[in-house]
Amino acid sequence: MADFTLEELEGIIAARGRSGDPNSWTARLFGKGIAKASQKLGEEAVEAVIAAVSGDRASLVSESADLLYHLLVVLALS
Repeated sequence: MADFTLEELEGIIAARGRSGDPNSWTARLFGKGIAKASQKLGEEAVEAVIAAVSGDRASLVSESADLLYHLLVVLALS
């Protein structure tokens, strides 16, 4: 597991998003704009809720990571 702060993760996401690298999912998501990034944030939130309600902790952890990632993308685009 990587050892870094949430602030550092925010910087990594912002840098990758603005890199213009066509091989970077983050850069492609940034290119699609705030509406698409917000849609993905909402989808991940729903998936996290479903995992929580179903009692699937492993899925909840995974979906929470996706939710956090997409939240940081939206914040970077805002």
